[in-house]
Amino acid sequence: MAISVATLRFHQDSETMFAVIKTGGKQYRVSKDDVIAVEKLEGEAGSTIVFDDVLMLGGEVGAPRVTGAQVLAEVVRQFRDEKKIIFKKRRRKHYRRRNGHRQHLTLVKITDMGMGLAAVAAKPAKAAAAPKAEGAAKKPAAKKTAAKKTAEA
Repeated sequence: MAISVATLRFHQDSETMFAVIKTGGKQYRVSKDDVIAVEKLEGEAGSTIVFDDVLMLGGEVGAPRVTGAQVLAEVVRQFRDEKKIIFKKRRRKHYRRRNGHRQHLTLVKITDMGMGLAAVAAKPAKAAAAPKAEGAAKKPAAKKTAAKKTAEA
């Protein structure tokens, strides 16, 4: 998504502060209370996500990032996009392939943006693996040798 100079001038003159963030290999222009769909991010509905990869914040342009800038967002829900059809054809060769794909996305609402925000993202806790008892460990099965057949003459 390329942002033109005319667009930047328009937004600099307006009252709302905005930021350009990068996530999932794409760039998004966001302002407070925007709801955007981004590539799938870990987190349950209601959890907070911190975007540290801020390319622009207000009138300050980073080279390549604005140091210390953060954008906070709240996960609204996890969902899958509508099906995209991939159709391949080679003319006169009786070759046609039709495939479909549904991308996993995360809907996030931008809650705050600024320099050095003191909020910490709530990371989903992974279940700790319970230590196994020593006696419960399985031993590898012993190899069985096949009995040789004797030839009767």
